[in-house]
Amino acid sequence: MTRANLFGFCSDFFCICQNKAVPLHAELCNMVILAIETSTKVCSAAIVADGQIVSFQMDKESGNHARQLPLFITQLLDDAKQQNLTIDAVALSDGPGSYTGLRIGTSTAKGLCYGLNVPLVPIRTTDVLCLSVIAEQQLPDECYLMPMIDARRMEVYTGIYLLRKGAASKTNNNQPVKLIGEIEARIIDGNTKLPDDHPLFFFGDGAAKCRELLEKDDVHFVPEVMPNAVYMAALAGIIVANGIACTEPNEIAYHEPFYLKDFVAAKSHVKGLE
Repeated sequence: MTRANLFGFCSDFFCICQNKAVPLHAELCNMVILAIETSTKVCSAAIVADGQIVSFQMDKESGNHARQLPLFITQLLDDAKQQNLTIDAVALSDGPGSYTGLRIGTSTAKGLCYGLNVPLVPIRTTDVLCLSVIAEQQLPDECYLMPMIDARRMEVYTGIYLLRKGAASKTNNNQPVKLIGEIEARIIDGNTKLPDDHPLFFFGDGAAKCRELLEKDDVHFVPEVMPNAVYMAALAGIIVANGIACTEPNEIAYHEPFYLKDFVAAKSHVKGLE
């Protein structure tokens, strides 16, 4: 999918959580978005301006977001400065996902919003995963998308989206992408029920462990799909333009990630800290 088409698609994708048609205006593509994704083991950050990638950083290996993200942000801001770009908003992959990763991303994004005096744009990580698979894969015109984020053991954070590429976005009942039900923590087993009237594609860092249980004729595993900060920018610009972003200092200060489940600390094995 080209960047121009991705902007157009995101205007339709925005219907998922806002339940309304959103027109795509040319000025949306002129926004400069700094995007942060830390919800999984992969850490990425990007600046996108006028639909073009200005700077992009990703770490798939270390898992040390607290160390990597500040380095990424420094590089991104230096690159933006060299091109005389002013950041218009900070987009944040908002969860569900890793508790620690979400805290790191959220605190960094808040600090940037205060320092740059720009809005905070939280985006569900499952939405980011869907944008990633749509941009990177050839999918049928009608199918279900099931992003999966690892929640340990056989549990995943997931939701089911219906993709209809040819659907018009002018009415709320005919959306190109629609979330079916809610985002939830779900245990996957041999009795997991899935819709069967269209092909279904499942993906994300929680998907591989479910492959043997779910994969069959019309249920397909898509490997190596990860949330990517680059794909957040187009959606973030549309959210800002429609007044849904966090703009007030109190909104930004008290914003909490979408954890979905309460954090449970593991028992310490250090003597004296039990």
